[in-house]
Amino acid sequence: MPAMNAPATNAAPRPYPSSWYAASARLLPPFAPLQGEIQTDVCVIGGGYTGLSAALHLRKKGYDVVVLEAERIGWGASGRNGGHVGTGQRADQASIEKWVGMEAAQGLWQLGLDAVQRVCDLIDEHHIDCELGTGNLHLAAKRSHAIELQEELEHLETTYGYKQLSYIASDDLGDLTSARGFHGALLDNGCRHLHPLKYALGLARAAHEAGVKIFEGTHGRPAADGSKGDVVTPHGQVNARHVVLACNAYLGKLVPRLAGNIMPINNFVVATEPLPSRLLPRINRDNLSMSDTLFVINYWKLSEDGRLIFGGGENYSSRFPRDIPAFVRPHMLKIYPELEETAIEFGWGGAVGITLNRMPDFGRVGDHIWYAQGFSGHGVPTATMAGHLLAEAIDGDSTGFDLMASVPTHRFPGGTLLRWPGLVAGMLFYSLRDKLGK
Repeated sequence: MPAMNAPATNAAPRPYPSSWYAASARLLPPFAPLQGEIQTDVCVIGGGYTGLSAALHLRKKGYDVVVLEAERIGWGASGRNGGHVGTGQRADQASIEKWVGMEAAQGLWQLGLDAVQRVCDLIDEHHIDCELGTGNLHLAAKRSHAIELQEELEHLETTYGYKQLSYIASDDLGDLTSARGFHGALLDNGCRHLHPLKYALGLARAAHEAGVKIFEGTHGRPAADGSKGDVVTPHGQVNARHVVLACNAYLGKLVPRLAGNIMPINNFVVATEPLPSRLLPRINRDNLSMSDTLFVINYWKLSEDGRLIFGGGENYSSRFPRDIPAFVRPHMLKIYPELEETAIEFGWGGAVGITLNRMPDFGRVGDHIWYAQGFSGHGVPTATMAGHLLAEAIDGDSTGFDLMASVPTHRFPGGTLLRWPGLVAGMLFYSLRDKLGK
């Protein structure tokens, strides 16, 4: 493996958040910030799944690629998420069919399946040790949701020929998990789950070995109108033919016209102490990832060393709760009351970029900027796929990119100025619905 860039000497990035992921991963040595002016074919802004996948796939096609990451590789959502690798798209297929028609919906469904396979293929090809597991159990939080899950199974089997699903009746759930309060579940054996930061670091290692130039602690600012490929940094400049904007929830004000298409919201995760071995098969017999059907979703899985990694609760402010474990614990105990005496050893949060329709936002700005953002909690497979589709499009085949871009993108009402109060009102409404009904 080639030597890493020289240790960073200024514009030092912030350390990784204190999470079980950062504590359990073998971190890469720091990449230096960019100093001076360089030329390249493609400049990627953002060192998460989208940017790393785009860089790696472009390099395999022979392009000279530079990645600029303002913090550390995988510092944002790519290193903090729940690690679920779900099939399909974030929005349900019935909605997608209404938006784009059946032919495009079938193409989008296949892209979603291909996305999971691409994650697995990259892990296999580059020998990424990231605790890859199989299967997701999606649990019905209300009786009406159980009916909807059965209808979804029938629709996906008959319309899309998808045969990886099985419905688990409420009376049989106890064989798989001691999770309380659910009315049935859909088991999807096409899903995967993993250690998200180990996966991001593995992509970075593979890209670096392939010859991608990575710079950390480097804020890149492109021409906001996409009229040129120059990207200005605090201590240098990248002159590129193409710019890939892969910032997602951390876009900020880089390209204002795109900011109103997404909304960063804060989501929170905890990791317990390692659970007693006798408890593991009760909590999660088959080492599945699990999630519920609430609008403000709970999601969880076991770590390789037997911890429960549980995501629950979100907020819509610029600040995290003062005590994240205390914020998340009630959500966990409602599902697993037997963990009342279990210690929570890590608690962390991060921003997730969502869109109004929960479908990602793909597109171009001017002649030089390509972007993909707004993965809405479905980022491990979809952002990886986005990087591949960006690389394909830059190389001349925009078929998949154009299909993703064909899904209508709706700006948040009021743009960046009014999206916060509008979102909060909407989220509170759906949160109230979560608490009501049968």
